[in-house]
Amino acid sequence: MGVGSSAVGVAAGRGHHVTQLAVSDAEPGGWLRGLLPAAPTGTLVDSSSDYSALDRWVHNIAFASRGAQVALSDLEDKLFAGALQPITPERPVFVTGLPRAGTTLLLEMLEASGEFGVHTYRDMPLLLTPLLWSRLSRWFRREATMKERAHGDGMLVSEESPEAFEETLWAEFWPKQYQAHWVEPWDPRFTHPEFEQFFRRHIRKILLLRATAERQPRRYLSKNNMNIARLPYLVKRFPDAQVLVPFRQPLQHAASLLRQHLGFLQLHQSDPFARRYMRGIGHYDFGANLKPINFGNWMQPQSLDHADSLSFWLQYWCATYRTLLSQLEPRIRLFSFDHFCKAPHHSLTTLGALLELEQPAALLAQAERVSPPKAHAPAGTAIDPDLLAEAQQLYTELCRQAHNG
Repeated sequence: MGVGSSAVGVAAGRGHHVTQLAVSDAEPGGWLRGLLPAAPTGTLVDSSSDYSALDRWVHNIAFASRGAQVALSDLEDKLFAGALQPITPERPVFVTGLPRAGTTLLLEMLEASGEFGVHTYRDMPLLLTPLLWSRLSRWFRREATMKERAHGDGMLVSEESPEAFEETLWAEFWPKQYQAHWVEPWDPRFTHPEFEQFFRRHIRKILLLRATAERQPRRYLSKNNMNIARLPYLVKRFPDAQVLVPFRQPLQHAASLLRQHLGFLQLHQSDPFARRYMRGIGHYDFGANLKPINFGNWMQPQSLDHADSLSFWLQYWCATYRTLLSQLEPRIRLFSFDHFCKAPHHSLTTLGALLELEQPAALLAQAERVSPPKAHAPAGTAIDPDLLAEAQQLYTELCRQAHNG
């Protein structure tokens, strides 16, 4: 894209600093490339050993400059206006729920169907200006290589893999929701026109980025576990959206959450960059960054002192799905992870119909990827019988209303 040589003022907006950028038409993206060193893009975070010092520097600068990125996105809108104009998003799909219930697997399988546009690791670290970053980073892009993700659960990812990066937008525009010890749920009466316009423009950019010679996806897909905190707000703002919420047997789910939390605590203690990285992309699910969602005010400041116990995670599970059941409406679809593992063909057939996929066979063809997770053995752990009874009661109701049950 040729841009005439001139000085372009980036609109400050929201009180951000106004920056003057010299724009040259000598090379697409050349003006922006001069602002950053030639660092690799789309690297995966297991530990800082996966990043050079330059990688870490670029990511830290990106995490510290989110406000400037929001301002820079106004320029991005103008530069790519012609390409963005014909993009008309429709029927977005939001996959959400507590982690460790198959959200990543569902994201990958739906993305592989070819009908959706989604964030990928390539979009890191300038997540709020994805088109500019894509133009810039192509000059030093790494080849995609598969490796196991940091969760240690056997799932392989590469630079081309879809990932949960949407939360960075929410964190930038809604800072008051992110308290010191927890995240406050969104009130459906909230309004934020600036964010809503930015989000819709961002969706169009992701759809444009994921276009190929063979297809132009019209549907946005995200996996954002934190969206469970804002479902009424989300479906109100996107009337044609569908929300997919997988759930899992509570004791097994809580045990898996606890295991991940303890593992990430060790990682964050030994690797400060890994902690900054996860915080920078809005992942507060585990480890030193843990900020549970405060459904129904179940959290107290001292609650995190007990995050190393199974009871804590079972309480969180109950608070989450108790709230979810009170918010159900036709566009919020419950999906049993346990039944998915037992009957993947049936579950994927149901899912393809629910989401009105044009080519459901592409989804069904991936059924062999589904296998039961490792079973946890929490025997001997003292848990309040009333808490266990509530969890089982909630689980029974979730199963009753699951679309793939």
